[in-house]
Amino acid sequence: MNIIFGTHPFVPQGSAVTIGNFDGVHTGHLHILQTLKQQAEQRQLATTAIIFEPQPTEFFAQQSPPYRLTPLRDKIQLLQQSGCLKTVWVQRFTPNFANKTAHDFIQHILLGHLNTRYLLVGDDFRFGKARGGDFELLQSYSQFETQNTPSVLVSGCRASSTAVRQALAAGDLRTATQILGHAYTLSGHVKHGAKLGRTIGCPTANVHLPKHSYALRGVFVVRVLTAFGKYHGVASFGVNPTVSNTLTPKLEVHLFDYSGNLYGERIDVQFLHKLRDEEKFADLTTLQQQIQQDMLDAQTWLANIVF
Repeated sequence: MNIIFGTHPFVPQGSAVTIGNFDGVHTGHLHILQTLKQQAEQRQLATTAIIFEPQPTEFFAQQSPPYRLTPLRDKIQLLQQSGCLKTVWVQRFTPNFANKTAHDFIQHILLGHLNTRYLLVGDDFRFGKARGGDFELLQSYSQFETQNTPSVLVSGCRASSTAVRQALAAGDLRTATQILGHAYTLSGHVKHGAKLGRTIGCPTANVHLPKHSYALRGVFVVRVLTAFGKYHGVASFGVNPTVSNTLTPKLEVHLFDYSGNLYGERIDVQFLHKLRDEEKFADLTTLQQQIQQDMLDAQTWLANIVF
């Protein structure tokens, strides 16, 4: 899969294109990508997805951005794993781009750069300056065929990034996993932290994450994928109110049955089950007791789950 940043490709054979945030790359997104691939094969076109960074809702609501499900690197990895795309074009969402009219977007990007012959977008898709472009405008262009994206229902509800955010914020990882079609995962490099965990019997890997607003908060049972194998463990995602005054949440993970050095390594943290909300304790002793209980609760939950 080709990943294009900042440059403008040209596709002589013609493109089958879809456009969106693809935040989470959930089951609904996968159905879109599979439909795109099927239609592209019938027409002998190259498949391309246009995604935006930052996501438009983040650009227009910088003071209170919505929760981000998947940082860019994780999103690209999930799109690649779909096996449906030849190219992902990461379009930087800048003030200049936000001011591009809908007609400019169609002429310069869809036709001029991608040579679009088939377009798959939602029938509520809006684009261009002041959201001036819509599905009807796209259908008015005879140079390409425009179809609307299919909906996917999970347990009777439409699969959407919003539904995943709501499930994660509620601590309902089971529903989030069903909509996503995979365990909710965040990845990052392990960096040096305060190293408090090792002094209270729970050494942790401090995972560096891109600066987004995330839906998760609390203590979780996790599966961790490392270069050295898979491990289960406990993760805390929050501001550590007992020992810290920071308002920036941190992801810290304790791996069961692991004693190596993960500093500098990139790991994937898959969230399996929420144990409890984050809590401020009276002192370190009480915190240590709760951490030990969290580890026991996690091991009990894991012992009763068949993977």
